[in-house]
Amino acid sequence: MTKQFAGKVVLVSGGSRGIGFGIGQAFASAGAEVVLAASSEQTLAAAAAAVAAKVGRRPATIAADLRAEVGCRAVFEEVMTRYSGCDILVNSAGATKAGDFLALPDNDWQDGFDLKFFACVRLCRLFWPVLAERHGHVVNIIGGAARTPDPGFLIGGSVNAAMANFTKGLAGLGKRAGVNVNAIYPGMTETERVEQLFEQRARAAGKSSAEIRQELIAREGLQRLGRPEDIAALTLFLCGEEARHIQGVAIAVDGGATPGLY
Repeated sequence: MTKQFAGKVVLVSGGSRGIGFGIGQAFASAGAEVVLAASSEQTLAAAAAAVAAKVGRRPATIAADLRAEVGCRAVFEEVMTRYSGCDILVNSAGATKAGDFLALPDNDWQDGFDLKFFACVRLCRLFWPVLAERHGHVVNIIGGAARTPDPGFLIGGSVNAAMANFTKGLAGLGKRAGVNVNAIYPGMTETERVEQLFEQRARAAGKSSAEIRQELIAREGLQRLGRPEDIAALTLFLCGEEARHIQGVAIAVDGGATPGLY
């Protein structure tokens, strides 16, 4: 891979595992100064070691609770102290729960919005002036449930729909500020996160996790689940100069699972 992002500072929230980790590793391979932000120092250390082993460069890590404004501000201040700016912000944090609607308490709803939606809003607000100064990029990793409501995933669908609306509105500001803002809608992707969702759905349906996996793959007519590198490849493209005229779009990377027109 060419070092097309050499000298660029890239912050990936939720970067210690799954899709966020895959995106961070891809940017590091392309020469960027990568910062991975997540809540656990232990998982961040493991992620940084894995990236270093593969690409020969260790990304920076910041452990902070992104559910709270103080955590988002801590990430911002650390990035600014280390690098005096940021070129690319990827919002990939989030772990909304699936399950029986009547069994999901308010705390689960609040947690879903705090980590995915409000963390995204706060990080965008904090970094916006420096992103505008550098004509940077924002990529929000959302999810297909924003477009396709699912009675077994009402928290995720609601949070993702809010993220989608926010992203499109922010892109309007980005047109004036010189910041490209786009979204990616991953489908089911081979991560620890999707295994947790299978288990949550299985408990609600009284089935096994393996049965839920096979049912969902069959229902959506997929050849395979997605991989983090599928999402990473599109993220890098959207943040390159060749994609500068792409603004305010949401692209599904789901093997064709989305049934609607867009």
